[in-house]
Amino acid sequence: MGDEEEEDYMSDLFIKEDVRPGVPMVRRVREALQKEEKQKEANEKNRQKSVKEEEKERRDLVLSSALGDENKGFALLQKMGYKSGQALGKSGEGIVEPIPLNIKTGRSGLGHEEFKKRKAEEKLENYRKKIHMKKQANEQAADQFRIRFKNKQEERKMEGDLRKSQRACQQLDIQKDIEAPKEIWYWLQPEEEDQKDEEDKDDECTGSDLSVSAKLQILTAYLREQHFYCIWCGTTYEDAEDLSSNCPGDSAADHD
Repeated sequence: MGDEEEEDYMSDLFIKEDVRPGVPMVRRVREALQKEEKQKEANEKNRQKSVKEEEKERRDLVLSSALGDENKGFALLQKMGYKSGQALGKSGEGIVEPIPLNIKTGRSGLGHEEFKKRKAEEKLENYRKKIHMKKQANEQAADQFRIRFKNKQEERKMEGDLRKSQRACQQLDIQKDIEAPKEIWYWLQPEEEDQKDEEDKDDECTGSDLSVSAKLQILTAYLREQHFYCIWCGTTYEDAEDLSSNCPGDSAADHD
């Protein structure tokens, strides 16, 4: 259609064309890449060089070329017997090439690069310290959590031992016709009571500032002295002598 002529599919050109799968696509991709490379080269050649680039090219050209006779310093060396390519020094142990120039192109002052390097090192060191402190804080938090969790477990176990001791104390006291506990917390209290009884119990509990550990220790001693009973052994002994002879001790650690 239009100005383009349709291809003759019966012509020799079409018959000789490589029709293997994928070959036309690979060829087109390769041609497109070659065209792109050529375009880049053309753009690079036509690009206007900046003043700095031209100065660098001229400087590199001069520094790469050897000194000639027109150089006064080189001429003086030749008069003293120096030959091109010869090392300096009486015995030829010196340098062969001139000391290279370190061209400074930026506007920063002398020592600025060292200052930047030092600042970068300080920044890296501060970052490492922050990471180390954060790691230590996380480890401390984990340790504190484990300690709190362990203390919570020990507290729950101690509360269970106290309830067990209260239940045993109540049963043993009743067996001896003791109608009321020595202290109100020696026995387990009913969960449902009248409002008045509840208020009285709260007042009495408030008056006692003993911890669970202290209550358990006092109640354990009471059971051993009054009933010859060891809460840890779960055994009632005949008398104090039998208790002291056969019971390992008056604490849970003694029975582990």
